[in-house]
Amino acid sequence: MRILASFAIILLTAAIAFGAQPGEILGIWKTEMDESKVEVFRCGEKICGKIIWLKNPKYLDSNDGEIGTPIIDRKNPDPAVRSRPLIGLQILDGFTTEGGNIWGNGTCYDPKSGNTYRGKIHLAAPDRLELRGYIGIPLFGRTSVWRR
Repeated sequence: MRILASFAIILLTAAIAFGAQPGEILGIWKTEMDESKVEVFRCGEKICGKIIWLKNPKYLDSNDGEIGTPIIDRKNPDPAVRSRPLIGLQILDGFTTEGGNIWGNGTCYDPKSGNTYRGKIHLAAPDRLELRGYIGIPLFGRTSVWRR
């Protein structure tokens, strides 16, 4: 009986370590350097994400915007949406599971540059998410590590 219980524990541990379920990516993630928090959620059958918190939610420098006002999406290529606040802004869209702990076929929007990139998400550990934004192929991109 003890051997059976030990075997069950080993299998459960392996499943947790190597086989991420789609729901495990969901939740709140801190971006690099704790600049913001992004909530990853289901949008239909796909995975999306939006900014829910900023370390500095208001402008501190008059070169960036009016001091004390909420930071907006001012670098967006579409002038019609440049006045929307960053908090609540959807930056991940359309990710689908590619099996195991990888999601792809989505896009990532970078409000710092106003650029949108193709993306891949890898759940490297339960508390570590690696988001790779790229143009063309993943080789030509950058990976950002987020933590719970």
